[in-house]
Amino acid sequence: MFFDIDGTLVPTTSSGSFLAARLGHHEELDDAERRYAAGELTNAEVSVIDARGWRGVDISTVDRWLDDLPLINGIGEVASWCRSHRIEPVLASLAWQPVSRSISRRYGFTVNGGPRVGVSGFVYNGTVAEHFDEYDKRDRALALAVERHVRAQQCCAIGDSRSDVPLFEVLPTSLALNAGPDAQEAASDGMDTQDLTEVIPWLQEWELGLD
Repeated sequence: MFFDIDGTLVPTTSSGSFLAARLGHHEELDDAERRYAAGELTNAEVSVIDARGWRGVDISTVDRWLDDLPLINGIGEVASWCRSHRIEPVLASLAWQPVSRSISRRYGFTVNGGPRVGVSGFVYNGTVAEHFDEYDKRDRALALAVERHVRAQQCCAIGDSRSDVPLFEVLPTSLALNAGPDAQEAASDGMDTQDLTEVIPWLQEWELGLD
């Protein structure tokens, strides 16, 4: 079960914008993310712009800030439901890896990829150590399924934006949650909610279809 982060688990802002506000370059990043959403910039170009703002910041400082990242209600309950039904909840996202690690520590998701800011010692150096786009997101998800000996037909995904479209296109079941038009068109189902527990009936129906 693959979950997007920005716009899905983080409902009111992007995790990048949240961190950029603490780092002091949020206006520049917000403009870059708008241009990405409009198809004017690539994910790699946005990552380079964002990573520059991390230069000289301690890893521990970013981790501490992420404790305050605003998240949708009900994440813990949905992650627990997945595990109780022997379904692995996995983060499939273009958010920076510290964001995925923070959410994973809090709720028990599996971290599966994401871009990385370069590190020198215990400090971010402002470079992109690993780029990660929507096709990497799809490919890493499919690779994890193979590693777990699970067919793609036994997987599903929840997301909200065009970065989820490649993954939605290769899975039989997907949910566009509070989504934009690209994700809505690509997904098999859609829902608007401010409480993630409302997706549990949808997950139950999906699980029944696996039998």
